[in-house]
This record gives sequence, C-alpha cells and structure tokens, in this order.
Amino acid sequence: MSTHIHWLADPESHDYVAATSYLALIFPPETVAGLVQRLQTADTVQFQAKDIFRASGLSLLGVSNSHVEKDHRKILAGTPLSPLLLVRDPGNGKVIVADGYHRLCSVYGFDEGALVPCRIV
Repeated sequence: MSTHIHWLADPESHDYVAATSYLALIFPPETVAGLVQRLQTADTVQFQAKDIFRASGLSLLGVSNSHVEKDHRKILAGTPLSPLLLVRDPGNGKVIVADGYHRLCSVYGFDEGALVPCRIV
C-alpha cells in the first residue's frame, strides 16, 4: 500500500523567511529580495522528486536526520506539507532548493516519482 502525500495549496509564510536566510548566503541582499518577491507571486507547479534531486545535485538525507524524520511522521499522519521554494541558477546549471530540502528528502523516501508542488523562479 502506498502512502498518499498531502500538500498545502501555498507555501507557509515562514518558508519565505527560511528561503531568505538561505539565499542570503549565496546572493547579495537586493538579489535575494527580488527572488523572494518573485517566489511569493509565482504559480505553483509540480516536478517529480527524483528530477528535483537531479537538477539540484543535492544528496539525499535519510530518516536518521531529525528534520526528515519529522516530515516523515507528518506524511504518515496525513498532515499537509508546504510546497518547495526553488530558484534556477543558470550560472551553475543547477536548481537551488531555497526551502524544503528536508521535505523533499522525506517525500523521496516514500516515492521518488512523487509529484512535488513547487514555486520556482
């Protein structure tokens, strides 16, 4: 039996705060402000979990990670997850997971082909 993963329609406000903090490590403040503003107004689209991993080049964290485990428990309980916030980085040919890395890892553990709602700019 497969587990159905529930999603919120929109990212939560604290996800944008987390994305701002992470992106500030990579980009100057004015770039970060513009990216986050665009993420807030972007349409929500879907990509398969495995494709997001491939495009990002990130490593998969297992449920031994406390944040991944927390999201794993949310999925099992039927608690909706917040969509991911992604930024295209054409200079590096990668997608930056600005927020939602642990959720992505948890979802992948259930179904690598699962469609994951995202906002991407």
